[in-house]
Amino acid sequence: LQVVAVAVRRVLAIVLGAVSLGAAVLASAQSPAREANELGRVMILEYHKIDNPEGRWTRTPENFKRDLTRLWERGYRLVALTDYLDGKMTLPAGTSPVILTFDDSSPGQFRYIQRSGDWVIDPECGLGILEAFAREHPGFGRAATFYVLPGANPPNRLFNQPDLATRKLQYLASQGYEIGNHSLWHAELGRYPEPVVRDQLAGAQEWVQRHVPGYRFRTLALPMGSYPKELGWAVSGEAKGMAYKHDAILMVAGGAAPSPHAKSFDPLHLPRIQAVEKDLDYWLTYFDRNPGERYVSDGDAGTITVVSGNAGKLGAVRAARVIERK
Repeated sequence: LQVVAVAVRRVLAIVLGAVSLGAAVLASAQSPAREANELGRVMILEYHKIDNPEGRWTRTPENFKRDLTRLWERGYRLVALTDYLDGKMTLPAGTSPVILTFDDSSPGQFRYIQRSGDWVIDPECGLGILEAFAREHPGFGRAATFYVLPGANPPNRLFNQPDLATRKLQYLASQGYEIGNHSLWHAELGRYPEPVVRDQLAGAQEWVQRHVPGYRFRTLALPMGSYPKELGWAVSGEAKGMAYKHDAILMVAGGAAPSPHAKSFDPLHLPRIQAVEKDLDYWLTYFDRNPGERYVSDGDAGTITVVSGNAGKLGAVRAARVIERK
């Protein structure tokens, strides 16, 4: 009996140890012990196809799930691109913002499938994976920007389910996702004169409004990273009675973006990180090794916390007060 009792105690100790370890890992993921630095850089990730097999512009569903897991475990939390632009990223202390963008409205980003006579989001498409991950990891967030191509040839015209295009765009808009401008059919804007550029940008908005009345783009992702000959053509304008105005223009590459509080913040030239294995590994490792370069929230929307001596690097401050920490 004594041997049994000892064995039971050992089993209980192992079980309790495992539970404690699991709780510690969860606590670490939810509340990373990182010092606030709201002048750090922010990753804006750029995805294209979510499909098989893995390729230059394709992330497999399994690898996309793994990307989300790696971000979660390192203390990154999803924020909307528009909240980043407005300097209103509300995050728990010690966590960092990350922004997801999806270019080209390819089928694997957002797909409906039929189950028991109803249309449901395919759990293996990008949006389905993202929403499932958010449910399984409370606090991770649920935000993304979809840069759509309303006038492209299949399979890139609004996710390639024509009869469900309205349903999809209305779902995105109603659930707080951003629909962004990527031109009407992926036009390389630097190659075209002003009238064509304006037709491409206004026309894309007009097509989206056929599905979501009154919807207006706030941001533009440049097809192939090509700026038009005059920046102003991309910022705002009108064509055929449709006006457009972009608060931010996203490039196709360039690395991590500045803090929205920094003097160096330029919303009309925002860099992104292409979400391919090599680039994503590089930047995750870079911030692991250089934690002082990473934006880390102080958990208080009314303050901006910076490292002592760095207040001079702040741009226009939109918070009640600035805190300099040692």
